[in-house]
Amino acid sequence: MNKISLIIQREYLTRVKKRSFIVMTIIGPILMAALIIVPVYLATMTEKDQKIAVLDETGLFFERFKNTEHLSFQHVYGALDVEKEKFLNEGYYALLYIPKSEVAVPSGAMLYSDKQPNIIVKSYIQDAMKKEIESMKLEASGIDKNILESIKTKVNLVTIKMDKGGKEEKSYTEVSMMVGLFSSVLIYVFIFLFCSQVMRGVIEEKTNRIVEVIVSSVKPFQLMMGKIVGIALVGLTQLFLWVLLTLGIVFAFQVAYRDSFQLTGTQKMVTSSTPSVNPAVSGPDKADLQFNKEEVNKVFDLIRSINFGVIICCFLFYYLGGYLLYAALFAAIGSAVDNDADTQQFMMPVTIPLFFALIMAQFVINNPDGPIAFWLSIIPFTSPVIMMIRIPFGVPYGDLALSAVLLIGGFLGTTWLAARIYRTGILMYGKKVTYRELWKWISFKN
Repeated sequence: MNKISLIIQREYLTRVKKRSFIVMTIIGPILMAALIIVPVYLATMTEKDQKIAVLDETGLFFERFKNTEHLSFQHVYGALDVEKEKFLNEGYYALLYIPKSEVAVPSGAMLYSDKQPNIIVKSYIQDAMKKEIESMKLEASGIDKNILESIKTKVNLVTIKMDKGGKEEKSYTEVSMMVGLFSSVLIYVFIFLFCSQVMRGVIEEKTNRIVEVIVSSVKPFQLMMGKIVGIALVGLTQLFLWVLLTLGIVFAFQVAYRDSFQLTGTQKMVTSSTPSVNPAVSGPDKADLQFNKEEVNKVFDLIRSINFGVIICCFLFYYLGGYLLYAALFAAIGSAVDNDADTQQFMMPVTIPLFFALIMAQFVINNPDGPIAFWLSIIPFTSPVIMMIRIPFGVPYGDLALSAVLLIGGFLGTTWLAARIYRTGILMYGKKVTYRELWKWISFKN
């Protein structure tokens, strides 16, 4: 046991001191934080004062386009060709041209700009024209607009999970889908990333003949286990640092640019689906306050619906279980070959189950309690990915216990199998190994 701990220590310290580990530990959180920060930052960069010239030949939209915090509209009355030249020279963001149609109600418009108009401007113009055209059609049909507005109903379907004891808890299916998919993909990536390191480490030691010196002091099984566990600890260290640094970067950005994480007036107008509030009654400040309060409460409800304790514990268990299971097989492959090119014939059957689990993830999300989800979450080769998709939706304790036991059994089985291959293959040089040869190594008795 002391020898295994020494190998673990050697593998861990050697890898965490590498420049590649330090660089990836820094770059990883920056990239993950950028996925959150960059879209918000870019949105604030595009939210600047923009003047739009409006050439309305119909005369129906003079009162419809209202100036907002960052959008201002100015009506022009020249010919189209003249105004197209003028708006470029006079600093306008775009020229909105509404042609006069043969029918009473226009069916479209054209937006000229020297650059691609952003989605906020386009959506605001489309929404304003749509409301005016609908009002004209309703008036022409003799339908009271107020009556039509009064019958519009928004159905808010709240899902509540109730256990056998009668305890009720609000749940969010969309959040469970996102958490399950994200954690399963993360496990898939980490298993492949660090199992590949195990295989390459074995190949490197074998080709450099260092392993001949090492196995003179330790048993091949001890060497294999020390390498697998040491790299597993490296993976956990990097994962912990990624999470910690990513949260730190995002939090620091939120503190430094607090206003960037709040919707501006124009963005609220486009993205908000809540009913408009009469300014004469509530005032815009009160409406914005109510909107923000509802959104903040919803965010907190979404966060509270995630059982972080269960998710984190299960993630660590299935990451370690899946990694140990596949790392043993990757170590066996590395011991059987002399270079990376020869690993392809053995990699395919080993990686197919894990890749298949990722493909089946979309079917499991649609029916997390179905027979496909059950069996794939029980089979050790697919359970690390599939079970992490099911857990946010709620998994019976029996299924979870059975999956955990079989995963541990699968790890022990693959470790025994890999050890039989490793003890012979680690000292085998210059020979193309076949599946028949591997079977001989497995069935060979001391």
